[in-house]
Amino acid sequence: MSRPAAAFPPAKAILALADENGRLALRVTPGARTEALDIVDGRLVMKVRAKPEDGKANAVVLALLAEALGIATSRLQMLRGATSREKLVLISP
Repeated sequence: MSRPAAAFPPAKAILALADENGRLALRVTPGARTEALDIVDGRLVMKVRAKPEDGKANAVVLALLAEALGIATSRLQMLRGATSREKLVLISP
C-alpha cells in the first residue's frame, strides 16, 4: 500500500517567509511517521520520514521543499543547519 502524497502549503505562502535575499528558515523533524510541510506561527515546519544519518534527511528536506515550490532541487542550497533541526536554505532565482 502506497503512502499518500504530502500536502504542501501554496508556493507563494512559502516564498513569503523567505527574506529579501531568498533565505528561508525552517525547522525539521526527522524520523517522522509521515512527510509534511506546514506553516506554524509564521515559520516553515517540515517533517520527514528519513533518519538523520549520512545526510539522508537533508536530501529529503531539499527535495520536498523543491517539490512544494515547483522548482528544481539544484536551485536550493543549505546554508546552515546540516546537523541541526534548525536549517537555513537559499532559494536561487
